[in-house]
Amino acid sequence: MSNFSESGRKTLDLNDFQPQTIDCINWKEFPYKPEVQFKITNDEQLIYLQFNVREKYIRAEETIVNGDVYKDSCVEFFISPKADGKYYNFEFSCIGVPHVAYGPDRHQRLKLPIEIIEQIKIKSSLGTEPFAEKKGDFSWKLNVEIPINCFIHDHLKSLDGLRARANFYKCGDATSEPHYLSWSPVGTEQPDYHQYPYFGNLLFI
Repeated sequence: MSNFSESGRKTLDLNDFQPQTIDCINWKEFPYKPEVQFKITNDEQLIYLQFNVREKYIRAEETIVNGDVYKDSCVEFFISPKADGKYYNFEFSCIGVPHVAYGPDRHQRLKLPIEIIEQIKIKSSLGTEPFAEKKGDFSWKLNVEIPINCFIHDHLKSLDGLRARANFYKCGDATSEPHYLSWSPVGTEQPDYHQYPYFGNLLFI
């Protein structure tokens, strides 16, 4: 099943796909576990992502692209397309503000140019206006389309058949209950998502 996004591009209906959970608590000092699921699929030129989140606190104060979105209610997708130890971190606040960079570890990151990041299509059920933290029972959805052009350091021609390494995360460092959930378990002593050895495997078909 397919339809068209607001950009006019053909896209897939993610309702047809089985959700995966982001539910690994890797650090006992941070026991809070929001309910988080994601769906992922692809065509030859695009990665389609959908995150569904239910949590007690939502925060959306960052408005700058490549700013500190991890402090807000945030979902993240780290991927190494060539499984070579170098990876892209795609981070999105709950109102869709992105942060995207590339490199081999936490300290050696190259932020992607704004004109490349602007090619990513992002739609949040919470809209785009920033807000201070709210407490309650909140559910929100984020849809993301990542074009192959974003992988500027790998020069990919097609996503079909690609074997990659990846991890998916949920965080909120500056919320009243900081949390650090992952899809694939992370075995470090302190919270750290920049851990390529703990990435899981992805096969794009």
